Amino acid sequence: MPDSATLRPGETTVELPPAADAQLRFIGRIRTPFKTRADCPRQGSADGPECRVEIDPILEPALDGIERTDRIELLYWLDRSRRDLLTQSPRGSGELRGTFSLRSPQRPNPIGTSVVTLLRREGPVLVVRGLDCLDGTPLIDLKPARCDQAERRREAAHQG
Repeated sequence: MPDSATLRPGETTVELPPAADAQLRFIGRIRTPFKTRADCPRQGSADGPECRVEIDPILEPALDGIERTDRIELLYWLDRSRRDLLTQSPRGSGELRGTFSLRSPQRPNPIGTSVVTLLRREGPVLVVRGLDCLDGTPLIDLKPARCDQAERRREAAHQG
């Protein structure tokens, strides 16, 4: 756990018992050019750098058909985040807010999400744009973005 020196004025923490109620299986790793939190953009950008979503090769058949969509939602584990902050002072704001009222990566269950643009598939690797996480971040899951499903329903309604 990071030391208290990383706390901003007024921020508070809680001592949590070890988590034992869920187990996740990481399905891969995300490769980005971002080595530190300071390097990461606040939100991913459609014109951001190409990044790689490396799926465990044993799970490659689960990617069949992923090319049918151009937008993918990624869920990932922010493994280098604090998990004990109750209140936080967002960078540059000076305002103190509760963790659940923020999109901060510092949270009890540090799950990150991004909707990215799929550029291409290279076997068990997806090349994407739009990420905002550190290099080596563990991947929890991926699925077609919701907007793609809605677009398909609209297209089907117009054709029928």
